[in-house]
Amino acid sequence: MRPGLKETGLGFAGLTALAQGGNSEPRVMAAKPKLYYFNGRGRMESIRWLLAAAGVEFEEEFIETREHYEKLQKDGCLLFGQVPLVEIDGMMLTQTRAILSYLAAKYNLYGKDLKERVRIDMYTDGTLDLMLMIAHAAFQPPKEKEENYAEILKKAKTRYFPIFEKILKDHGEDFLVGNKFSWADIQLLEAILMVEELDAPVLSDFPLLKAFKTRISNIPTIKKFLQHGSQRKPPPDSHYVEVIRTVLQF
Repeated sequence: MRPGLKETGLGFAGLTALAQGGNSEPRVMAAKPKLYYFNGRGRMESIRWLLAAAGVEFEEEFIETREHYEKLQKDGCLLFGQVPLVEIDGMMLTQTRAILSYLAAKYNLYGKDLKERVRIDMYTDGTLDLMLMIAHAAFQPPKEKEENYAEILKKAKTRYFPIFEKILKDHGEDFLVGNKFSWADIQLLEAILMVEELDAPVLSDFPLLKAFKTRISNIPTIKKFLQHGSQRKPPPDSHYVEVIRTVLQF
C-alpha cells in the first residue's frame, strides 16, 4: 500500500515517484481507511479526493438501507447520528470538516504553520460552500433545480472564481498556499470540475484557474483518481437521491 505524503517525507517534488508505484514500507495500520456512506458524492466526496491525492488506498461500505444506517447508530458509530463516517487509526470519525482536517494534517497537506492553515481553512470553506450548493440542488424539483444551477453558475463566475483567480495572480505561484500542494488545491480542483459539469466553458474568463486546473489534474495521484474506474463518484442521479431520501427519511 502506498504511504501518505507525511509518512514518506515527500513534498510536491516526490509526488510523481510516489504515484508511480515505487516500493514502500508497510503502513503501521493493518487495515486501509474505511469509508461509510452512500454510493455517491455527497459530503464524502471531498474525503475521497483528499485520500486519493495523498496516495492512500481506502475501502468503502455503502449504506443502502435504513436498517444499515440504524445499525451504525445503534452500535454507537455515529457521534451525532450523521454520516460521513471514516474508520482510521483505530478511530471512528464523523463530521466532515473534522475528518478532512485530520486527513490533511496526517498526510502533510495542511500547511507548515498556523498562518498557512488558516488560509487553507478559508479557501476550503469557500469551495465547500460552492460545492454544497450544487449537491443540495440535486434534491430539488426539476424547475427549481435548473433555477438554482443558473444561480450557482452566476455565483461561481462573480464571487468564487474571481477570488481564486486573484489569489493566483497576486502571489504568482503554482499552488494556493505556501507554494506547496495542499488540501486547498485539491478541493478547488474538485469544485472547478463540479461547476464545469454545469457549464463546460465556465473557466473561459479565468486563464490562471484554467492553468491551475491543468497543473493539479496532472499530479499523478490526482490524474489516477480522475481516470475511469477509480473510486470517484459521478454526479447524483435519481437513484442516489431516492436512496438518501429513503435511508434518511426526508
